[in-house]
Amino acid sequence: LAGRVPVIGFVGAPFTIASYMIEGGASRTFLATKKMMYNDEALWRRLMGKLVDVLGPFALLQVTAGARAIQIFDSWAGALGPDDYARYVAPYSRALIERIRSSGVPVIHFGTGTGGFFRELHAAGGDVLGVDWRINIDQAWMDISYRAAIQGNMDPAVLFAPLPELRMRVHELLKRTGSRPGHIFNLGHGILPETPQANVKAVVEFVREFRL
Repeated sequence: LAGRVPVIGFVGAPFTIASYMIEGGASRTFLATKKMMYNDEALWRRLMGKLVDVLGPFALLQVTAGARAIQIFDSWAGALGPDDYARYVAPYSRALIERIRSSGVPVIHFGTGTGGFFRELHAAGGDVLGVDWRINIDQAWMDISYRAAIQGNMDPAVLFAPLPELRMRVHELLKRTGSRPGHIFNLGHGILPETPQANVKAVVEFVREFRL
């Protein structure tokens, strides 16, 4: 890329990686994961600590290789309530974020389905918080009193809409942020493999043309 475009590295968050290990894949209920949390807290904390010890160096290697920021994906954090997140998960996300920030690069902290406990997500750390499409971005930002930058949050499925509808959706999202400094336009989760490339390019242009 020769410095033309910043490279963002990424790692899975300790909770999401732990849930894949325990469940053996994705889950609707995350029952096995929660059973471990509730019934063997010492084992749970050992596992989460080990994951921090593995994920931290992995992220730092990406920084050494040229990543200008690291995004932490907690794709399954929304399976938890606010209290369980704060007790069983946040300390380890915080520890991972602190290790990455020691390198001097900013950290983007994203959790799917976390609109109900966005304050707790913010308390766990991150220079930028990612938000999915299940909560209005202006509400999520207000929930943390604008104390961090925010990224998001268009539904990835909207990229399949006709271009006039897509343009309207992009501009409506940007209006919600009021052009406040610190908003990074993005999808509210990963781009879907079937997404038309032409629509992705159109979104970039719609963002660039927007004026409040």
